[in-house]
Formats: sequence, C-alpha cells, structure tokens
Amino acid sequence: MYERLLNLLDAAGSPKVLLIGDFMLDHYVYGNTDRISPEAPVVIINVTERHTRPGGAGSVAADLATLDAQVACLGIVGDDINGRLLRSMLAAVEHINVEGLITVEGRPTTAKQRIIGLAQQRHRQQLMRIDEENISAISDAIEARLKESLAPLLRWCDVVCLEDYNKGVLGSGFCQKIIVKARDAGKRVIIDPAAVSDYHRYDGAWMIKPNRPELVRATGVAIDSNEENLIRAARQLSQTHNIENIVVTLDKKGAYIYQKSPASGDAGAGELIPTRPRNVYDVTGAGDMVLAMLAFLAGSRYENIEEPTLSEMVCLANVAGGLEVERFGSVGISREEILAELNRQRRGYSGRLKLRSLEALLEELQWLRQQKLKIVFTNGCFDILHPGHIHLLSFAKQQGDVLIVAINSDASVRALKGPGRPILAEQERATLLSALEAVDYVVIFAEPDPGAMIEKITPDVLVKGADWTGNVVGQDWIERHGGRGALMPLSKGFSTTNIIEQVIKQNTNRLSSTGDLR
Repeated sequence: MYERLLNLLDAAGSPKVLLIGDFMLDHYVYGNTDRISPEAPVVIINVTERHTRPGGAGSVAADLATLDAQVACLGIVGDDINGRLLRSMLAAVEHINVEGLITVEGRPTTAKQRIIGLAQQRHRQQLMRIDEENISAISDAIEARLKESLAPLLRWCDVVCLEDYNKGVLGSGFCQKIIVKARDAGKRVIIDPAAVSDYHRYDGAWMIKPNRPELVRATGVAIDSNEENLIRAARQLSQTHNIENIVVTLDKKGAYIYQKSPASGDAGAGELIPTRPRNVYDVTGAGDMVLAMLAFLAGSRYENIEEPTLSEMVCLANVAGGLEVERFGSVGISREEILAELNRQRRGYSGRLKLRSLEALLEELQWLRQQKLKIVFTNGCFDILHPGHIHLLSFAKQQGDVLIVAINSDASVRALKGPGRPILAEQERATLLSALEAVDYVVIFAEPDPGAMIEKITPDVLVKGADWTGNVVGQDWIERHGGRGALMPLSKGFSTTNIIEQVIKQNTNRLSSTGDLR
C-alpha cells in the first residue's frame, strides 16, 4: 500500500487547477499575555510579532502551489490595502496566476485578524478573531466579468476547485453555471461547501467535501457514533444532488467516503478512511490542505500507472492534513514532506515513540488496516534482552508488516517468575524493545496471559517460540477470524533465567576465590 501511494505521488506531475471562490486575507497578531487591564476585566496583549497570509481560497491556492500545481484564481478582492496585499502575495508565488481576481470598488476584501496570546512565552492560544467582510451577493455586472474569464480558464485547466465560504461569490446561479460548463468541458469539479442547508447550488459536482456539522445541516440526519446514519446522510446527499463522490471529514477519525454507483438502482458504496492520531497544534488550514490535495490528485495525469482510487486520494489527503495540524497557522505541506512521512511510516515508524496504551493502539490499528497492512503479534516478559529474543522478533517481523510486542507488567512477571523478577522494570523493558528496528509498537498487559488483549487486537499472525507447550493463548481466536499462528524455531542456549544463573554463579566463584563471602 505504501509503495502504491509513493508511486502515485511521484507520478502526479503538475496539474492545472482552476480555483474559484472566496479569497481572503488572514492577519495574525502574537503577543505576551501576563496581566489584566485595569480599565476592564480583559487581558493585555503586548505585541511581539505579526504575520499575514492568504486565507480562504487564497490558502488553498498557496497549498496547491506548494504541491507544485499550477493555479489560476477566479474571484474578487476589494479596492483596499488588504486587497492589494492579498493580490501581491499570491502573485509572488510561483505557479499562481491572479489575473482572474477582479477588484471591486466599495466592497472590502474579506479579512480575518486573529489575536494570539503567548502563555509563558511559548504556548500559543487564540484569544479573539476580528472579521471584516461583506457577504451580500456580488452584482450582476461583477458576475458577468467573472463569466468572461471562465471559458478560457476551463479550456486551460485539468480540474475545477470551488472554495465556498458563502461570502457572495458562489451564489446558486453562478455556481451552477460553473458546474454545468465544467462538465460539458469534461472537467471534474471538487467543492468545499459553505455552512448552508441548501446544497442545490452544488448539484452535479464530481466531488464534495463537507465536514460532519455541514453534512448534518445539509441533510438533517443526526450523525453521532452510529455509522449507519453517516452512510444514510452521505447517500442522501449524493442522490439528492447528483454528486458522484462524497468525502466527509471527521477530524481525528479521518474521513468517510461514499461513491455513487454507475448502475441504476444501486445504492453505492461507503468506506471509513481512518487517519493516524496526531498531536494537534492548530486546526487552522487543515481543511484547505485536504481540499488542495484532493484537487491536486484529481487533476493530475498519470503515465504508466493507474490513476488513484477515491480511497487512495483520501489516504494521501489525510496524511497532508495530519501534517498540517501539527503546525500553528495555515501552512502548506510540500510533496516532499508527504513523501518523507510515507517513507517513515513504511519503514516501521522508526524514531516514533512506540509504547502505547491498548486504547491508543487500537485506534492506530484502524488506520493501519485501512492501508492493507498485515498485523503481527507476539508477547513475553523480555526481561534482559538476549540473542534469542532478537531472533524471535526478527522472525515475527518477517511474518507481516507491523509488529506489536506485548510485555508482561512487573506484577505479572513476579507472579510468573517469582519475587526476584523482573530484573528490569516494565518501562525499561519497553524502552529497550522500542529501540529495535523490527518492533513497531510495544504494549503492556497486567494479566497472567495476553488472551484478552489478543481478542481486542485480533492480529493477522500470532508468533511464539517453538518451545511453547500446549495450546498457544489466543491462537484459536485468531484462526476463527482468518488469522494464523507461527512458531519460531528455538534458538538453543539463550534464556533470561540461564543468564541470571550464570551471572550469580560467576560472581559467587569470583567472591569465593578471593575469600570475600560476606
């Protein structure tokens, strides 16, 4: 699976994207917050730095350019300092064409100013947002000017991307004209919808990307932990508005995709695409990065390789969005960064903290299974690592793609081995195992055996040493669920107990020879 995703990203080229929608300017004001105003119960911000970035459709344009796409912008800006700054910032980016940005007198450029406090000089926390905008529909004259630019840009582009914040540009009439003309030209239309209840403006699009609250608003279907409601809402949206592909973003749970079946009367198919858990620093711009990645992949031309499925497109978009949320502010993610992340994951997550709670591990396994990776499980005390352990772990890794090593807790080891064990505490044993390249995850269990854990994980392969006598704990369970057991040939002469006994014997002999047996 990783090889396929890497090859797709390598082959994607530099698609031409026509980006239409609400272009904005984002201002960020950072400052220290260490006192309260004597004038009112509000914090005082001592400004330390300021940043300005393109926002809305402008953020998507910057993200697309970072991915090496060619972008033509179609929209409006005001005849003001924000409009001139936004235009100049986008024009300065290689591969972005701003000739389609029309300057409108008497209408402000949509701008958002975020006030961000720096707690203890480090931790950034958004305190307030100040918006400047006019959300009324654009005039017929302005719409006519945008339509004039539309025809030549449709001939030029490979894909059309609409970023709708309901700021007046993508009204129902204009939006439908874009979709119809794009379909007539054989161009896919991908839409990030506004938070509106009426989706008729998006009828006939190739793909739409609502988040969970937007899908609820558009369909009236309550979506909670019940996946059946999610399927029903996505199907309803697709059928009501004749949209081929639905991608519902679900924050840390990933995305749900629904594809309309070409067969008449067929309900279509849905699938949950999990994402890897991330340390979320700031969600600003994550949706823009996901949209940019989807448009980039949908518009690319693939030579000597089949074009990506919807599932593969969303997997790559999840990686891009996941990298973005680990940074503060809206920051584009390059193709090279996504390739590096995929390579890190393919190599077995080297360099990542490998110790997990069972709950966190189960969440990550959802994503790993979505990548069609084979999960291998082995367990033991692993008290004082020796070559026998290394041989076992190397053998286990060869049985699949991802190796989980479950270790007995300190109390569990004492119950099995006696009061003098373990020699190394559970955290120390986990640290040593995490340093081994063959090991992808370490998890600790307190029970006498890992049977309950195996049932929750349900690995594809269960590995034990060939010296194991009797039934292997958990093997019946995994075989009933399509998995298998694997016994590693025994490495003779290696055991922790033997090592301990040898150390005691050698130390006793040394002390005896010196006469120091105190």
